Amino acid sequence: MCKENPAVEENKEVVSKNFIEQIIDKDLAEGVYDTVHTRFPPEPNGYLHIGHAKSILLNYGLAQKYNGKFNMRFDDTNPTKEKIEFVESIKKDIQWLGADWEDRLFFASDYFGEMYEGAVKLIKKGKAYVSDLTAEQIREYRGTLTEPGKEDPYSSRSIEENLRLFEEMKNGVYEDGTKVLRARIDMASPNINMRDPVIYRVAHMTHHNTGDTWCIYPMYDFAHPIEDAIEGITHSICTLEFEDHRPLYDWVVRELEYVNPPKQIEFAKMYLTNVVTGKRYIKKMVENGIVDGWDDPRLVSIAALRRRGFTPESIKMFVELCGVSKSNSSVDYAMLEYCIREDLKLKKSRVMAVIDPIKLVIDNYPEGEIEYLDAPNNLENEELGSRKVPFGRELYIEREDFMEVPPKKYFRLFPGNEVRLMNAYFVTCTGFEKDENGNITVVHCTYDPETKSGSGFEGRKVKGTIHWVAAQTALEAKVRLYENIIDEEKGVYNEDGSLNLNPNSLTEKIAYLEPSLAEAKEFESFQFVRQGFFTVDYKDSKPGAPVFNRIVSLKSSFKLPK
Repeated sequence: MCKENPAVEENKEVVSKNFIEQIIDKDLAEGVYDTVHTRFPPEPNGYLHIGHAKSILLNYGLAQKYNGKFNMRFDDTNPTKEKIEFVESIKKDIQWLGADWEDRLFFASDYFGEMYEGAVKLIKKGKAYVSDLTAEQIREYRGTLTEPGKEDPYSSRSIEENLRLFEEMKNGVYEDGTKVLRARIDMASPNINMRDPVIYRVAHMTHHNTGDTWCIYPMYDFAHPIEDAIEGITHSICTLEFEDHRPLYDWVVRELEYVNPPKQIEFAKMYLTNVVTGKRYIKKMVENGIVDGWDDPRLVSIAALRRRGFTPESIKMFVELCGVSKSNSSVDYAMLEYCIREDLKLKKSRVMAVIDPIKLVIDNYPEGEIEYLDAPNNLENEELGSRKVPFGRELYIEREDFMEVPPKKYFRLFPGNEVRLMNAYFVTCTGFEKDENGNITVVHCTYDPETKSGSGFEGRKVKGTIHWVAAQTALEAKVRLYENIIDEEKGVYNEDGSLNLNPNSLTEKIAYLEPSLAEAKEFESFQFVRQGFFTVDYKDSKPGAPVFNRIVSLKSSFKLPK
């Protein structure tokens, strides 16, 4: 292997590393580990959200950076809440984000045999016992943050009796809730998690992976360190709420005498303003029909973000901007919107769509004639080329692009004013029509054929340019406009704990679009001129009849902090 020139090494830019990378560097330098092996271990009891994306990309990114391994593992130790539906949705989300686990897909339930043997080992060492206390009694005996716990009256059972009772628990002798296995640690510990925690409980439930093989299941805090140790995980990266659980994590791998045990490291969760991530609230909104599923584009589950039109690249950018820290903080949702704008602005074609239409009639344009005009796909990226757009006598324009009595500095259409139709001609407003309610329905204009876009016309200038769609060839399609599902001004929760829902979080309209969009495919996205970025909804679109979800508007007051 060739070494770099020392002079080149001296001139290298110093790259700042987060605290987790600093720990890993130290461990590798001191020989604690000779590799880096990480994992993402979701419980398959719901859909992943934007906060999980940070953990996925962090764990996968560390494995990639240090040329190590990455495991995808389902922590499926609680069959009462887990479904194969969630397993499949999580796998799809992680693959979409680009975290490739290759052939390293595991389930905690694969290790139920080892976990059972680990529990037996603790019993034989006098480090675990079977208790008949109810869940309520266990909470009572545990004590408080200021008062120590009381000894479990069943903690004096002999090793032989505990072995027999635990085997009988496994064999289905006891009903749910009648017996548990507790670790024997310290009922006076200042850390409540160390006050003889329950590590096994009876649960006569069919498991999605193991069926009816087991009727006892390990608790998460007991199972998780064993899973990490069995898989050879070196750095068990988790969120900050597990910091107080770390002593128990270390106790389990120490008492079970694993060689070169994993190290747990905690980082701060990512909280997003004015969004809902709680499974209980989302489930309620789904059941009440407030949203149309866990992938409703107003939510921030990864499935919802994908359906809304966000890209893996935009989410990676967002996670990188948020960084990795030890203290919890909130991030403005506008930052996520900034990232998707940045990702799409040079990649996507800019097409014309009229969302709130009124008709524009060019009275001096030949009736029935359609001509095809050249339109660039993206003025900032010439590589995207151009397209032909049909133009005719009758067009649709945005209602806001005409005013009967305009204010000062209004440069769009009004009686007597001339504007450019984007990629087409200059037109001058000559009149308009109203319905019986006084609403403007038709605007009349004349056009100047000498002013065709691209013709080299260098005559008079106009200050306004408006977009349009030819009425004769327009695609009529449903578009969905979104706002935050939470009313930002009122806060997330009402006094009774219910959600402050925004009644305007979804607006559906029938719009007129360029006809080429009829062939747009699921998840394909475009910039609608002046309206924002839109994507084709995968659920409700049909061949030749796409439904468009607005990903994000074009304007934002958000600015990256310097």
